[in-house]
Amino acid sequence: ADGDDDPERRDDYLAGAVPASRRRAFDMRKIAAAIVDRDSFFEMGRTYGPGQITGLARLDGRPVGLFANDCRYYAGAMTAQGAQKVRRFIEFCETFHLPIVALVDEPGFMIGLEAEAAGTIRYGTAAVLAAANCRVPWASVIVRKVYGVAGAAHFGPGAFVLSWPSAETGALPLEGGVAVAFGREIAAAPDPEARRAELEAAFAERLSPFPRAEQFAVHDLIDPRDTRPRLCRWVRLLEPQLKGLLGPVGFSYRP
Repeated sequence: ADGDDDPERRDDYLAGAVPASRRRAFDMRKIAAAIVDRDSFFEMGRTYGPGQITGLARLDGRPVGLFANDCRYYAGAMTAQGAQKVRRFIEFCETFHLPIVALVDEPGFMIGLEAEAAGTIRYGTAAVLAAANCRVPWASVIVRKVYGVAGAAHFGPGAFVLSWPSAETGALPLEGGVAVAFGREIAAAPDPEARRAELEAAFAERLSPFPRAEQFAVHDLIDPRDTRPRLCRWVRLLEPQLKGLLGPVGFSYRP
């Protein structure tokens, strides 16, 4: 059924919601609230795996599962707890035949001794496989970052992918990637810190989403204010498909 909130509503806040500086954080929950039907977002498990945001919402009156990243907690990196939260959420949406909307700002899996001991890659792989095997329709909006294998957990098969102009993608986040790929060159430089900063600045200029859009790596590069109208049209088109998914749900082996 149609909702009370205008599906074509465009919130001007979204145009500047992501800071121009890549080092500044922003409020993903506020972005989500501006996109979904007013007062419809219901978050689940906020304090468990807090770098990942999961909850229920409505678009044009239709229920969806909402999955996003909180860049204010480890930059939104996927921890072992976060990965378990994501897998369970995807399977929850499949069980109740809910389309999934992902607002993506994923820098990758959490690293370090604690992350290794917690089994981050094991649980992360299960989350990625849950997304890869997902049967419900999926729309992903690249709000800022999508890096590494963890980024794959934000896109179901045949996902409808929209990108904001603030999007950046790659195998590794810029800062860590430069330190790893050019470690010897940086160490051999007369001023290693200056050389590292120089390399980071050079690669940052290549993070524009426009070349990827030109290569059809996303379905569309949009004005952030158009996100709600595009998603509302998408969810309206899904109704015949959702009826074909009704019935018992089972899941394959997870690592």
